[in-house]
Amino acid sequence: MDSLKRLEELRHLLAEHSHRYYVLDDPLISDGEYDRFFQELLEIEDKHPQWITPDSPSQRVGGVPLDKFEQVRHRLPMLSLENAFDDEDLHAFEDRLRRFLMQEDAPNYMAEPKLDGLAVELVYEEGILVQGSTRGNGEVGENITAQLRTVSSIPLRLRNGRMPRLEVRGEVFMDRFGLVELNRQRADAGEALFANPRNAAAGSLRQLDPAITDQRPLRFFVYGVSEPSDTGCKNQQELLQFLANLGLPVNSHIRFCPDMAAVIDHFSNLSALRHELAYEIDGMVVKVNDFALQTRLGSKARAPRWAIACKFPAIQATSRIVDVEFQVGRTGAVTPVATLEPVDVGGVMVSRATLHNRDEIKRKDLHKGDTVLVQRAGDVIPEIVKAVVEKRDGSEQPIVMPAYCPVCSHPLVKPEGEAVTRCLNSHCPAQRLRSLVHFCSKAGLDIEGLGKKSVEQLFELELIQDLPDIFFLEKEALASLEGWGEKSAENVVAAVNQAKSPSLSRFLAALGIRYVGEVTASLLERSFHSLESLSKATVDDLVAIESLGEQVAQSTVEYFSDPSVQKMFARFQEAGVQPQIVSANREKLLLSGEVLLFTGSLKKLSRTEAKKLVKDNGGQITSGVTKKLTCLVVGEKPGSKLKKAQEQGKRILTEDEFLHLLESV
Repeated sequence: MDSLKRLEELRHLLAEHSHRYYVLDDPLISDGEYDRFFQELLEIEDKHPQWITPDSPSQRVGGVPLDKFEQVRHRLPMLSLENAFDDEDLHAFEDRLRRFLMQEDAPNYMAEPKLDGLAVELVYEEGILVQGSTRGNGEVGENITAQLRTVSSIPLRLRNGRMPRLEVRGEVFMDRFGLVELNRQRADAGEALFANPRNAAAGSLRQLDPAITDQRPLRFFVYGVSEPSDTGCKNQQELLQFLANLGLPVNSHIRFCPDMAAVIDHFSNLSALRHELAYEIDGMVVKVNDFALQTRLGSKARAPRWAIACKFPAIQATSRIVDVEFQVGRTGAVTPVATLEPVDVGGVMVSRATLHNRDEIKRKDLHKGDTVLVQRAGDVIPEIVKAVVEKRDGSEQPIVMPAYCPVCSHPLVKPEGEAVTRCLNSHCPAQRLRSLVHFCSKAGLDIEGLGKKSVEQLFELELIQDLPDIFFLEKEALASLEGWGEKSAENVVAAVNQAKSPSLSRFLAALGIRYVGEVTASLLERSFHSLESLSKATVDDLVAIESLGEQVAQSTVEYFSDPSVQKMFARFQEAGVQPQIVSANREKLLLSGEVLLFTGSLKKLSRTEAKKLVKDNGGQITSGVTKKLTCLVVGEKPGSKLKKAQEQGKRILTEDEFLHLLESV
């Protein structure tokens, strides 16, 4: 086939499948097939660079880092919205509409979730994305075209239409799981954490290097255009369908409301639903549906008369910082935690809140004794938003990070470029205790009977101090302890003996190697034939593994080269601990190529048993609803993960259906 013809075919294929995946949540091909098409396209463009066009899928992967952002003047202003906070405000809004239009009949409306992200404008010429910018001050924004090209749900070429020019407006955002995962990575790297999804989205889009933006899990929903008359649509409802037909993602929770009663009802529905959504919303935007009426109503200085933002009540409260504790984590990270005067925040009594690190304390100018604004959203850990400076009386004291570890008195360090202060003493009791708890937990070897309290008790009594000590526990010593007995001691010793032959992946995840979690441990298990061969691997050996980065590789090599770790493995061997390699031909197993996630309470299986079944049948486990997920297994009260998986069109199985699937082999 002629190379140019094949290139055009590949562009069409990739655009179509990208649309089905990111916009319709209905993929037709596997990630591997998509990657092969993409690689073929790159090879052709590499040979013929003169054929590269702005709408090529290859142009998503970023570009040359910028020195600074250019200013962009919007052809028509991106106005802000006035706010409503309750039903009374919404009725007052409708009364103003009636008076201005001088008519008794009220208009109908469109009610749209108000996403907590960053407003942007996308300019398409002849159907091709040529410019993207931030809202800025409404009149002038920043040119972030290269950054917006990396957002997979933003089409580089519109479908079903080649209008001379179309100025699309919408919201770029980061969902809850994306924020949690990004903050986990930043915490591991010692970088400052993002306070909320909006900050994360804004910070990601304002990276001068588009390659960094490309690594961030950003999404986009369209909500309008600058000039509706350019589209031929008569109302907002028609416009959103028109934009969806062009391949732009439209939020599924937008509703047509024939009257204000329906608006208020939908606001109540969204308020109840908000914490189950995969992304943050902070209210609902109400728009007069008819464009002719919008034109008659016009705009005031900074906001249109025909729309209003109805905001949810803030899940915030004020409290006072009583004291600050410094906790030492498993990796040596020292985290300041504020003790607060107990306060009800969104129905939950809050008495503690993390302060993250020294930089966050400085940025928020926090002091002991400060009156502070505390917030939480959904299941997010409570955080301090800011100090109420006006309430200071002079008795407040600065919060100072300790110079020495609060547990072992070892000097603390703050590595260059990291936000986290660390205790580098690998023998620090706090680190050793947390490592022991992790090793025995469900995330580790899942040793029944050795929960957090039991491990803390054994550690305090010096029956276990290092990981191998667990495998030398004796029934007689345990049975004589307070709260123990012959039976519980016997059960623990049996569970410990059973844990001596874990899979290599479970053993690696239990060790707590920095950056090596459950998924990475599975990758390492599949790439090496024994613990010994892994321990001798070089950084180059590890980075050669697909999906394994240099940070993980460096951390793993440093871990196995530590003399104290080598002594620890000698004791493991002495205790008879022998990690096993899964030797089955994974290509032929039932769940080969499948990535599963369990959510909710399972009745017939423990979470550990469920994960083992997946791995034994060739599948992988993930921790969230991501692009790679192929199937979600739900138990009772599954929560927001089910909603997110449904929104993304993922396969959903009940626990019984999952078991039936495995029994059918």
